[in-house]
Amino acid sequence: MEAYATYFVNDEKEPLRYGKINLINPPRQRLRGEPLLEGVEAVPVFCGFCGTDFELMNMGKKNALSGKFPEGEKRLINGHEGVVWVPAENRFAIVLIRGGDSFDPTRFTEDESYFEYGCDGADGLFSDRNFFNPDMLLHLPKEYEGIKKLPLSLAKKLVFSDPYACAVFQHERMSDIGAAQSFRVIMARDKCSADEAIEKAKEETFERTVIFGLGTTGLFIGDQIRRNHPKAKILFIARSDESAAKVKFAKKHIGADYLCSFNLSEKETAEKIKEHFGSACSAFAGTSGTETESRIAFEHGALGCNGIYDSFSLGPKVTFDTMPFGFKNHVILSSINFTQKHMEEAIEILAKSHFDELVEMIDKNEFTSAPIDAYINKIYCKGAPLKTAVIWNKEYISEDE
Repeated sequence: MEAYATYFVNDEKEPLRYGKINLINPPRQRLRGEPLLEGVEAVPVFCGFCGTDFELMNMGKKNALSGKFPEGEKRLINGHEGVVWVPAENRFAIVLIRGGDSFDPTRFTEDESYFEYGCDGADGLFSDRNFFNPDMLLHLPKEYEGIKKLPLSLAKKLVFSDPYACAVFQHERMSDIGAAQSFRVIMARDKCSADEAIEKAKEETFERTVIFGLGTTGLFIGDQIRRNHPKAKILFIARSDESAAKVKFAKKHIGADYLCSFNLSEKETAEKIKEHFGSACSAFAGTSGTETESRIAFEHGALGCNGIYDSFSLGPKVTFDTMPFGFKNHVILSSINFTQKHMEEAIEILAKSHFDELVEMIDKNEFTSAPIDAYINKIYCKGAPLKTAVIWNKEYISEDE
């Protein structure tokens, strides 16, 4: 079967292309022990752009994509965020992106393997049609079952299912590690049982939380903390002006405070954090993609004793002086994944959220006529929207809000 799609290749000048290609449908496995299943046909309806797409394009420029191509192919259809229509089941679905020969493909081990639709070893969503493992086509919330057109506002919310699922997992990890980190101290302090201390420790982990970076990743982690810990104090830090839409969103919908670090040194930023909370923070989530994060937390003392540091950025090095690190009993965690359970929870939350306010659209023809230019000069340029998406098939979208 042929279809029009955008796809990555190894090419210094044209690593991202749009055109007609042959689709493949190899049997794939959702989890170890499950059968290999051929994909069922699905029609991508609404697709979002992720920073991973931009990184893959740059890898193609460097001739470094071969390991990402589906077996036997020399191209990868990109796209891993969005909603598809499944003709055989007469319904919309969210594609569970990661599967493979592993018990949990988000936490695979050395003797296990995985694939990711649109990212690694399997074609993705930016195609007029494609094939996906039928067990990896997740349902929309029950109230939307049976609809034949997807409301645009709902599509905008659900485009975040993949990254928001990461935040659900991230909160889970921070809670688990925060509880293990502090419950014995709380048992001694409050003369209570281990079970009681674990629950208290989970709350105290987020008592004074800094989220460094105000992209969607930071917003989603903040939203998860607020939903699960209503009394938590959350401080976002970024370079954006107070009047920025994402700052207003964080204040209004997450109930967070904000510190603009644009004219502040790293030391001054750390001092402002301690001034804001009245002490150092209990949890620090780095989401900005810069090494400034860890220096503010460790070198300048923004993270308090027994605090946990969640490194959610890809790229920067995390550095610390082992002497104060050890005596302050800090913990660093880093895990950027999610499971089907997390994605299903994300779908339910997003459907009732306000995150559609963060999405701006690009016309499909504008994108497909010059995809590289669109990536560089509109989708990922300075001042670009927090999230850009495209209606891939207007037949299934209702634009009447």
